[in-house]
Amino acid sequence: MTSRRTARLATILGASTAALLLALTGCAGGAASDDSTRIVLGADDGNEAHWTVLKQKLADEGIELEVRTINDGVQLNQGVQDGELDVNLFQHLIYLSQFNVENNGTLVPVGATAVYPLALYSEQYTDVKDLPEGATVAIPNNPTNLARGLLNLQTAGLLTLKDGGTALSTPADIETTKIKLLQVDTNQTVTALKDGSAQAAIVNNTQAQKGGLGDELIIFKEDLDNPQLAPYINAFVTRDDKKDDPRWAKLVAAYHSPEVEAAVTELNQGNLQFKTEWTGAQLQDELTSLEDALKAQNG
Repeated sequence: MTSRRTARLATILGASTAALLLALTGCAGGAASDDSTRIVLGADDGNEAHWTVLKQKLADEGIELEVRTINDGVQLNQGVQDGELDVNLFQHLIYLSQFNVENNGTLVPVGATAVYPLALYSEQYTDVKDLPEGATVAIPNNPTNLARGLLNLQTAGLLTLKDGGTALSTPADIETTKIKLLQVDTNQTVTALKDGSAQAAIVNNTQAQKGGLGDELIIFKEDLDNPQLAPYINAFVTRDDKKDDPRWAKLVAAYHSPEVEAAVTELNQGNLQFKTEWTGAQLQDELTSLEDALKAQNG
């Protein structure tokens, strides 16, 4: 998931191709191309300030960047798959792997951007150790953030998962727990916290900001250097047959310029960690591993 809106996009992967193509036709402004002086990029937040900065950085390199806003993750991926978009930026690797497996996609990551936190918040307690036995903890119910939330709670010492858990873990993998889980829609995690349904909640960065949850309410936060968070690295994504296009190196370099990173950092109130050390090949290896695990899980 590349901006603070990423997590809310880990959603429906079973929609019909016909419906997706119809919706995409209404959003797109014509097909993308292999023009080396132009990039058509899909995003869910195309009006944010950092895109303006990125456009200027690429213009200095002789590349015109067009950013199209599409508020649906499946459509954003289908647009790249069908050639309406050259590349997109909105998702992390586990979401991409789910799309490819469920839709026979051939999309690949070509440049890492950042990892965004999924923290545990509470308005009643100031430390995770203070949560009483049997406390109710709200957790997003979409598969991607559900698994990540479970890993988060395990690291916090609130539960244990079978074999240490993975990016595909479910509540069925819980072996021991000190808490009760309340699975809710991602958009309802803050509500569950504020209306007393839960004493603590796993909340993504976007919802925390929308709900007015400041960092002072975080009682447990992930270590964004943890290798276990590799599936949650956000990336620029294109089609496999275009992965060696030289435009992507310029795009990634411009994104990680001080000016663009500063704008992205401001947007996310500093709650992120850029991942400049990951190469396209490393990202693609991680994606393949995730896809293989999903296929094995699905039988």
